[in-house]
Amino acid sequence: MNITDLLRRLDNLIRLGTIAAVDHQAARCTVSSGGLRILNLPWLALRAGASSDWDPPTVGEQCILLSPSGEPAQGIALIGLYSRQRPAPSNSATLCRRKYPDGAVIDYDHASHTLTATLPAGGKAKLVAPGGVSILGDVDITGLVTVSEDVIAGGISLVNHRTKGVTPGNGISEEPTP
Repeated sequence: MNITDLLRRLDNLIRLGTIAAVDHQAARCTVSSGGLRILNLPWLALRAGASSDWDPPTVGEQCILLSPSGEPAQGIALIGLYSRQRPAPSNSATLCRRKYPDGAVIDYDHASHTLTATLPAGGKAKLVAPGGVSILGDVDITGLVTVSEDVIAGGISLVNHRTKGVTPGNGISEEPTP
């Protein structure tokens, strides 16, 4: 190995780059760095074991290309660098924010203990929990609530409750029977 090859390898160990293309099926990306265009590289995910994450890079996102032995074709793209084109979505020390391209935002502020999910116009939230859902605390709902079976409040069924002492006209009935 000559000095020119050693210098080339040294220069290629750690490079700044930009995601040029993403192959979602193969979970691989193309990185442009200087005059190089490196194909078919994996990107660093938060988890890729028994627990795994899927959050592919975006074309134009800055990255760091780590190339073992200075060979870019063997490199790994470390994604998630802020830039002028893709600035940080917040500057708060107490806020964790996830911002999506359609305008949806999920925030957790650990100072105020507040979790907020904001969806764009027409957005929907879906929770699938075959074992049930428990909510502790007060619930405020603005809008229509549709229930397919029954609502039970304080042991009283909305569908099956009966009132006592119903008086026609302006009379007031007695409390419902559970």
